[in-house]
Amino acid sequence: VQLQASGGGLVQAGGSLRLSCVVSGSISSINTMNWYRQAPGKQRELVAQITSDGTTNYADSVKGRFTISRDNAKNTVYLQMNSLKPEDTAVYYCNAVIRGVGISIRSYWGQGTLVTVSS
Repeated sequence: VQLQASGGGLVQAGGSLRLSCVVSGSISSINTMNWYRQAPGKQRELVAQITSDGTTNYADSVKGRFTISRDNAKNTVYLQMNSLKPEDTAVYYCNAVIRGVGISIRSYWGQGTLVTVSS
């Protein structure tokens, strides 16, 4: 099982980016899918979460600006980021709780994609 994140880049404050994360491999089911971020010198933090039934949760700092969604047919989770601020600059990681074929359910991480917001 692998997670591949993409969509990061450099954007001006107030701009938008859309991150994607594709899950591949021998998968039985994907439960919760998450986006985390880690800014320089800071701990990794949960940004947004979406459960298998579509329930979402967001960090207070991104509520109203970010939207998490998933396409179960494509095994993909998205993070639409609008009204970006310089403090959103970080490496963004996707994470998912997955039951692989013949494998116990566990958490998997993608490789991270850098988002830089200039002022």
